[in-house]
Amino acid sequence: MLRVKYLYTMKLTSLLILFFMVLLAPVYGQEAGKRDSIADQKYREDQLYVAITFNLLVNKPEGVSQNGFSGGLHFGFIRDMPLNKRRNWAIGVGAGLSMNTYNENLFIGERDNQETIFEVIPPTIAYNKNWLSTYQLEIPLQLRWRTSTASTFNFWRIYTGLQLGYVYAYKANFEQVGNKVIQTDIPELQRYKLGANFAFGYGTFNFYFYYSLTPFFKDAMAQSGQSIELNTFKLGLVFYIL
Repeated sequence: MLRVKYLYTMKLTSLLILFFMVLLAPVYGQEAGKRDSIADQKYREDQLYVAITFNLLVNKPEGVSQNGFSGGLHFGFIRDMPLNKRRNWAIGVGAGLSMNTYNENLFIGERDNQETIFEVIPPTIAYNKNWLSTYQLEIPLQLRWRTSTASTFNFWRIYTGLQLGYVYAYKANFEQVGNKVIQTDIPELQRYKLGANFAFGYGTFNFYFYYSLTPFFKDAMAQSGQSIELNTFKLGLVFYIL
Protein backbone atom coordinates (compact mmCIF):
# COMPACT_ATOMS: atom_id res chain seq x y z
CA MET A 1 0.00 0.00 0.00
CA LEU A 2 2.84 2.39 0.88
CA ARG A 3 4.62 1.63 -2.39
CA VAL A 4 1.43 2.28 -4.39
CA LYS A 5 0.93 5.59 -2.59
CA TYR A 6 4.55 6.63 -3.25
CA LEU A 7 4.33 5.69 -6.93
CA TYR A 8 1.14 7.77 -7.17
CA THR A 9 3.03 10.71 -5.64
CA MET A 10 5.84 10.39 -8.18
CA LYS A 11 3.33 10.25 -11.04
CA LEU A 12 1.57 13.34 -9.64
CA THR A 13 4.91 15.18 -9.41
CA SER A 14 5.76 14.26 -13.01
CA LEU A 15 2.35 15.48 -14.19
CA LEU A 16 2.80 18.78 -12.31
CA ILE A 17 6.23 19.27 -13.89
CA LEU A 18 4.77 18.61 -17.35
CA PHE A 19 1.89 20.98 -16.62
CA PHE A 20 4.28 23.81 -15.70
CA MET A 21 6.38 23.24 -18.81
CA VAL A 22 3.35 23.30 -21.13
CA LEU A 23 1.81 26.30 -19.36
CA LEU A 24 4.94 28.42 -19.25
CA ALA A 25 6.47 27.72 -22.66
CA PRO A 26 4.08 30.04 -24.58
CA VAL A 27 4.56 32.79 -21.99
CA TYR A 28 8.34 32.56 -22.31
CA GLY A 29 8.19 32.64 -26.10
CA GLN A 30 5.89 35.65 -26.22
CA GLU A 31 7.90 37.70 -23.72
CA ALA A 32 11.22 36.86 -25.37
CA GLY A 33 9.81 37.84 -28.75
CA LYS A 34 8.68 41.21 -27.47
CA ARG A 35 12.04 42.00 -25.89
CA ASP A 36 13.92 40.95 -29.03
CA SER A 37 11.79 42.92 -31.47
CA ILE A 38 11.44 46.24 -29.69
CA ALA A 39 12.81 48.03 -26.64
CA ASP A 40 9.48 48.07 -24.85
CA GLN A 41 9.46 50.69 -22.10
CA LYS A 42 6.68 48.75 -20.39
CA TYR A 43 8.79 45.62 -20.08
CA ARG A 44 8.52 43.19 -17.16
CA GLU A 45 11.06 40.73 -15.86
CA ASP A 46 8.71 37.75 -15.95
CA GLN A 47 10.97 34.78 -15.38
CA LEU A 48 11.25 31.04 -15.25
CA TYR A 49 13.54 29.96 -12.43
CA VAL A 50 15.42 26.79 -11.52
CA ALA A 51 17.32 26.45 -8.24
CA ILE A 52 19.66 23.77 -6.93
CA THR A 53 20.29 23.85 -3.18
CA PHE A 54 22.23 22.18 -0.42
CA ASN A 55 19.84 21.65 2.48
CA LEU A 56 21.00 22.07 6.08
CA LEU A 57 18.96 21.20 9.17
CA VAL A 58 19.15 23.75 11.98
CA ASN A 59 17.53 23.97 15.40
CA LYS A 60 18.45 20.30 15.83
CA PRO A 61 17.90 18.47 19.12
CA GLU A 62 20.92 16.90 20.80
CA GLY A 63 22.28 13.93 18.89
CA VAL A 64 20.68 14.71 15.52
CA SER A 65 23.16 15.15 12.68
CA GLN A 66 23.19 15.03 8.90
CA ASN A 67 25.11 12.46 6.91
CA GLY A 68 25.51 12.26 3.16
CA PHE A 69 24.24 14.83 0.71
CA SER A 70 20.95 16.61 1.35
CA GLY A 71 19.73 18.58 -1.64
CA GLY A 72 16.80 20.28 -3.29
CA LEU A 73 15.53 21.07 -6.77
CA HIS A 74 13.19 24.04 -7.22
CA PHE A 75 11.55 25.45 -10.33
CA GLY A 76 8.63 27.65 -11.33
CA PHE A 77 7.55 30.97 -12.79
CA ILE A 78 7.48 34.50 -11.32
CA ARG A 79 5.29 37.33 -12.57
CA ASP A 80 6.93 40.75 -12.36
CA MET A 81 4.98 43.88 -11.36
CA PRO A 82 7.14 47.08 -11.57
CA LEU A 83 6.62 49.75 -8.92
CA ASN A 84 8.30 52.82 -10.44
CA LYS A 85 8.77 54.54 -13.80
CA ARG A 86 12.32 53.28 -14.27
CA ARG A 87 11.00 49.78 -13.52
CA ASN A 88 14.03 48.77 -11.48
CA TRP A 89 11.87 48.14 -8.41
CA ALA A 90 9.13 45.54 -8.58
CA ILE A 91 7.00 43.02 -6.75
CA GLY A 92 7.26 39.41 -7.89
CA VAL A 93 4.59 36.75 -7.35
CA GLY A 94 5.06 33.23 -8.58
CA ALA A 95 4.20 29.55 -8.42
CA GLY A 96 6.52 26.58 -8.35
CA LEU A 97 7.46 23.13 -7.12
CA SER A 98 10.33 21.81 -5.06
CA MET A 99 11.69 18.37 -4.23
CA ASN A 100 13.96 18.04 -1.19
CA THR A 101 15.86 15.23 0.51
CA TYR A 102 17.37 15.24 4.00
CA ASN A 103 19.85 12.54 5.00
CA GLU A 104 20.12 12.41 8.79
CA ASN A 105 20.08 10.07 11.78
CA LEU A 106 16.56 10.73 13.06
CA PHE A 107 14.51 7.55 12.72
CA ILE A 108 10.79 8.07 12.06
CA GLY A 109 8.54 5.04 12.54
CA GLU A 110 5.20 4.05 13.96
CA ARG A 111 3.92 1.97 16.90
CA ASP A 112 1.07 -0.52 16.67
CA ASN A 113 -1.31 2.15 18.00
CA GLN A 114 -0.22 4.45 15.10
CA GLU A 115 1.73 6.73 17.41
CA THR A 116 4.75 8.19 15.63
CA ILE A 117 8.21 7.18 16.83
CA PHE A 118 11.02 9.75 16.71
CA GLU A 119 14.35 8.32 17.79
CA VAL A 120 17.95 9.41 17.27
CA ILE A 121 19.85 6.46 15.80
CA PRO A 122 22.88 5.77 18.02
CA PRO A 123 26.34 5.30 16.44
CA THR A 124 26.32 1.65 17.48
CA ILE A 125 23.42 0.85 15.12
CA ALA A 126 24.46 -0.06 11.58
CA TYR A 127 22.13 1.03 8.78
CA ASN A 128 22.32 1.67 5.05
CA LYS A 129 20.18 4.79 4.70
CA ASN A 130 17.85 7.06 6.60
CA TRP A 131 16.29 10.05 4.88
CA LEU A 132 13.21 12.22 4.65
CA SER A 133 12.00 13.53 1.29
CA THR A 134 9.35 16.19 0.70
CA TYR A 135 7.44 17.43 -2.35
CA GLN A 136 6.17 20.98 -2.02
CA LEU A 137 4.04 23.50 -3.88
CA GLU A 138 5.48 27.01 -3.48
CA ILE A 139 4.35 30.62 -3.88
CA PRO A 140 7.28 33.07 -3.76
CA LEU A 141 6.51 36.71 -2.90
CA GLN A 142 9.46 39.02 -3.63
CA LEU A 143 10.59 42.61 -3.45
CA ARG A 144 12.88 42.97 -6.48
CA TRP A 145 15.64 45.45 -7.34
CA ARG A 146 17.71 45.24 -10.54
CA THR A 147 19.81 47.29 -12.95
CA SER A 148 17.94 46.04 -16.03
CA THR A 149 16.58 48.08 -18.91
CA ALA A 150 14.19 47.20 -21.73
CA SER A 151 17.08 46.11 -23.95
CA THR A 152 19.48 44.41 -21.48
CA PHE A 153 19.27 40.79 -20.43
CA ASN A 154 22.32 40.61 -18.14
CA PHE A 155 22.11 42.80 -15.06
CA TRP A 156 22.65 42.90 -11.32
CA ARG A 157 19.75 41.87 -9.12
CA ILE A 158 18.73 41.54 -5.49
CA TYR A 159 15.48 39.69 -4.81
CA THR A 160 14.18 39.05 -1.30
CA GLY A 161 10.89 38.16 0.32
CA LEU A 162 8.73 35.38 1.71
CA GLN A 163 7.77 32.00 0.36
CA LEU A 164 4.55 30.16 1.11
CA GLY A 165 4.54 26.41 0.74
CA TYR A 166 2.41 23.31 1.04
CA VAL A 167 3.94 19.84 1.41
CA TYR A 168 1.62 17.66 -0.69
CA ALA A 169 3.68 14.48 -0.23
CA TYR A 170 6.55 13.18 1.88
CA LYS A 171 8.36 9.96 2.71
CA ALA A 172 10.61 8.85 5.57
CA ASN A 173 12.79 5.89 4.64
CA PHE A 174 15.02 3.73 6.86
CA GLU A 175 16.96 0.72 5.62
CA GLN A 176 19.32 -1.75 7.24
CA VAL A 177 20.16 -5.37 6.57
CA GLY A 178 16.95 -7.37 6.97
CA ASN A 179 14.83 -4.37 7.89
CA LYS A 180 13.10 -1.58 5.99
CA VAL A 181 10.72 1.05 7.38
CA ILE A 182 8.82 3.48 5.14
CA GLN A 183 6.61 6.13 6.70
CA THR A 184 4.21 8.24 4.63
CA ASP A 185 1.83 9.29 7.41
CA ILE A 186 3.39 11.62 9.98
CA PRO A 187 0.70 13.67 11.77
CA GLU A 188 3.34 15.85 13.45
CA LEU A 189 4.76 17.06 10.13
CA GLN A 190 3.60 20.58 9.31
CA ARG A 191 2.38 20.70 5.74
CA TYR A 192 1.94 24.49 5.50
CA LYS A 193 5.25 26.33 5.36
CA LEU A 194 6.50 29.90 5.55
CA GLY A 195 10.08 30.86 4.78
CA ALA A 196 12.31 33.81 3.92
CA ASN A 197 14.37 33.83 0.71
CA PHE A 198 17.16 35.97 -0.68
CA ALA A 199 18.86 35.90 -4.09
CA PHE A 200 21.54 38.10 -5.61
CA GLY A 201 23.82 37.94 -8.61
CA TYR A 202 24.40 38.93 -12.20
CA GLY A 203 22.82 37.49 -15.32
CA THR A 204 21.56 33.92 -15.26
CA PHE A 205 23.65 32.65 -12.32
CA ASN A 206 22.67 33.87 -8.85
CA PHE A 207 23.30 32.87 -5.26
CA TYR A 208 20.21 31.70 -3.38
CA PHE A 209 19.44 31.43 0.35
CA TYR A 210 16.30 30.23 2.12
CA TYR A 211 15.36 29.82 5.79
CA SER A 212 12.20 28.10 6.93
CA LEU A 213 10.33 30.09 9.55
CA THR A 214 7.99 27.12 10.06
CA PRO A 215 9.65 24.05 11.65
CA PHE A 216 9.27 20.58 10.18
CA PHE A 217 7.33 19.16 13.11
CA LYS A 218 4.86 20.28 15.74
CA ASP A 219 4.39 18.49 19.07
CA ALA A 220 7.00 15.88 18.12
CA MET A 221 8.95 14.27 20.96
CA ALA A 222 11.97 11.99 20.81
CA GLN A 223 12.20 8.84 22.91
CA SER A 224 14.52 10.75 25.24
CA GLY A 225 11.83 13.37 25.86
CA GLN A 226 13.46 16.07 23.70
CA SER A 227 11.22 18.29 21.63
CA ILE A 228 11.86 17.91 17.89
CA GLU A 229 11.12 20.79 15.54
CA LEU A 230 13.93 21.21 12.97
CA ASN A 231 14.19 24.14 10.56
CA THR A 232 15.79 24.26 7.13
CA PHE A 233 18.50 26.53 5.81
CA LYS A 234 19.12 26.16 2.07
CA LEU A 235 21.94 27.65 0.05
CA GLY A 236 22.70 27.17 -3.60
CA LEU A 237 22.31 28.65 -7.06
CA VAL A 238 19.20 29.93 -8.81
CA PHE A 239 18.99 30.41 -12.57
CA TYR A 240 16.59 33.01 -13.96
CA ILE A 241 15.50 32.62 -17.58
CA LEU A 242 13.75 35.51 -19.34
